[in-house]
Amino acid sequence: MGNRKKMIETFEKFTEIASYMEAIQKDFPEDIYYLGILEDKFLTFQKPELSIEENLQLLIKAAVELTTQEAPKWEMIAARLLLFTFERELRKAEESCQITTLYEKIVYLTGRGLYGQYILENYTKEEIDEFETFLAPERNDLFTYSGLELLLNRYVIHTGQGVALESPQEMFLGIAMHLAMKEQKDRAPWVKRFYDMLSKLQVTMATPTLSNARKPYHQLSSCFIDIVPDSLNGIYRSIDNFAKVSKFGGGMGMYFGKVRASGSAIRGFEGAAGGVIRWIRLANDTAVAVDQLGVRQGAVAVYLDVWHRDLPEFLNLRTNNGDDRMKAHDVFPAVCYPDYFWEQARDNIEGDWYLMCPHEILTVKGYALEDCYGEAWKEKYLDCVQDDQIKKRVVPIKDIIRLIIKSAVETGTPFTFNRDHVNRMNPNGHKGMIYCSNLCTEIAQNMSGIEEVEERVETVNGETVVVTVTKPGEFVVCNLASLSLGHLNVEDGEEIADITKCAVRALDNVIDLNFFPVPYAKINNEKYRPIGLGVSGYHHMLAKQGISWESEQHLQFVGDVFSKIHYAAIEASSEIAKEKGSYTYFEGSDWQTGKYFDKRHLKTEKWNQLREKVKQQGLRNAYLLAIAPTSSTSIIAGTSAGLDPIMNRYFLEEKKNGLMPRVAPELSMETFWYYKNAHYIDQKWSVRACGVRQRHIDQAQSMNLYITNEYTFRKVLDLYILAWEEGVKTIYYIRSKSLEVEECEVCSS
Repeated sequence: MGNRKKMIETFEKFTEIASYMEAIQKDFPEDIYYLGILEDKFLTFQKPELSIEENLQLLIKAAVELTTQEAPKWEMIAARLLLFTFERELRKAEESCQITTLYEKIVYLTGRGLYGQYILENYTKEEIDEFETFLAPERNDLFTYSGLELLLNRYVIHTGQGVALESPQEMFLGIAMHLAMKEQKDRAPWVKRFYDMLSKLQVTMATPTLSNARKPYHQLSSCFIDIVPDSLNGIYRSIDNFAKVSKFGGGMGMYFGKVRASGSAIRGFEGAAGGVIRWIRLANDTAVAVDQLGVRQGAVAVYLDVWHRDLPEFLNLRTNNGDDRMKAHDVFPAVCYPDYFWEQARDNIEGDWYLMCPHEILTVKGYALEDCYGEAWKEKYLDCVQDDQIKKRVVPIKDIIRLIIKSAVETGTPFTFNRDHVNRMNPNGHKGMIYCSNLCTEIAQNMSGIEEVEERVETVNGETVVVTVTKPGEFVVCNLASLSLGHLNVEDGEEIADITKCAVRALDNVIDLNFFPVPYAKINNEKYRPIGLGVSGYHHMLAKQGISWESEQHLQFVGDVFSKIHYAAIEASSEIAKEKGSYTYFEGSDWQTGKYFDKRHLKTEKWNQLREKVKQQGLRNAYLLAIAPTSSTSIIAGTSAGLDPIMNRYFLEEKKNGLMPRVAPELSMETFWYYKNAHYIDQKWSVRACGVRQRHIDQAQSMNLYITNEYTFRKVLDLYILAWEEGVKTIYYIRSKSLEVEECEVCSS
């Protein structure tokens, strides 16, 4: 009773906290033990001279430090206390600004350049007053401490002085208002549906959408992809595009496979070319120089074909040994593999592999080897190997693989892009090629380079100007969101269909409501209208279902879940197409001809009905599904990241303001044994599951492989080969237990 008395005395002039604590006690009676444990912990920190605000921070700290894998619900209690403290400060800020309604708040924020003017231009006061009734503050109780702390620090709107002027629920409603802005009918119901899916943590939008929707600079897209041409002007244009994308918080994928190799000719002068490494170093320095909204440095993945003559140097970009002038530690290397390479790795590992220059092949043979795939690529590759006019760098296949695996174990990269799988299953192959993926390896869309048409001098308003005319090509941009599988009833087909259709519509609206950092992205986005609906909470879902990762039940279950998502996404896009029209290149696509369904062996009566519906009604989006990593947004949703197994059931993460507890989602006696540490899982199950899911994903998946020091060269190679055999399109990081790799927050969704 002495401790209780001391704690009551601390807050005796502040009765609001007492009633709040009573409410917490009612919600967590079995965990808080009538406040006794919390009181004891709090009193180890408490000092008489501290203010109420300082004591509240200590109370939060006490709950945070009580969080363990044996008592995981303390993280939820800590979140409640954090929310109480935040709302107290928010009320003070609102009172000082004389804000009493949502409409008044939006007017205030708009006047100070914190909210986009377009919200007030598109919605009346009466509409906004109606939307305010949608707010459900009780949904704040869904947040974990980690998620709420991240949301309050980085996503809700703050003034220039760092004062928060937006609650989490107002943030979700503001995003919903932005996403529903262009709806021509039933706009209020769409605002509510978008708000509900976000505030219930059933769907998370990508980090740029979560950050920038409702704000003046509404860059909502996550990742962009560009082809780097083999010309001085073209290379610098690509670097310039990357800088502009990075300025507004986007990540970049850059395909360097067309750039001539070191030692190739320039204008007939043999040996003049410096190769791709020096240009990649430019991208590296741009990533460091042009940071993402002042929060973190830019991020770029650089892709090169496995047959490019500069490959050995490329594979050493991030390693710690060798000539530092040939390093680029701030980029993320990725290698593009044809089927033939993996065939040789599996069946003829003692054989040789031939590295060549794409410029020399184009000069001698008249074709670009990188512009084809499959059997056509193999025939041309072997033709080039036989041609003595083309210089070769001959390296044993096992040495190439050794370099790849050595780099992967040391640095987590190179990422893997299986180009033949990607292009074979491309639903829009009638309009182009896919050369590479994005920063997080989940996007696979048609690409073509920007071409300079002419440069001319003109007179404009009496002034002489130089005009450069370019053909835009296909500059890829991806718009992402994720279904939080751990927060959905995945066995309920109707719920999955409803949430999926809602998310697809929101993403389709992103395309029309977006601010594009470069015009090339806008042009391509409007032609293809691509979206990337993914998932988070994969391991969370399996644990709640009582399904072991290493089991056939896992494979069967996720095949069923992703089939439902797949079907609902296509149906939703077709229904929107009926209402608003199909994307530009629908005619002749695999969607229109039905080949999309044939290639995936989707031939049941239900799928045949959908095939006919798509043929008749069209499709709104050329690309639909892509599974991103979802690092930060999965923390906000209180679920596991993307498709990954959890790293630990419980651990403490060191932050600048102290230790942050991380607890597996809904950890309990029922779920405990289904949360197996990622590094202890047989990775073959992860690869096989990826193959099962791939049938129902038209783009790709950010899938990591987790290895330990016990993995031999052969075991890692076998995982690569198994992934290729299972039809897996891409592999993201190789996460060695002794290696910490950087999390991508750009594609987080």
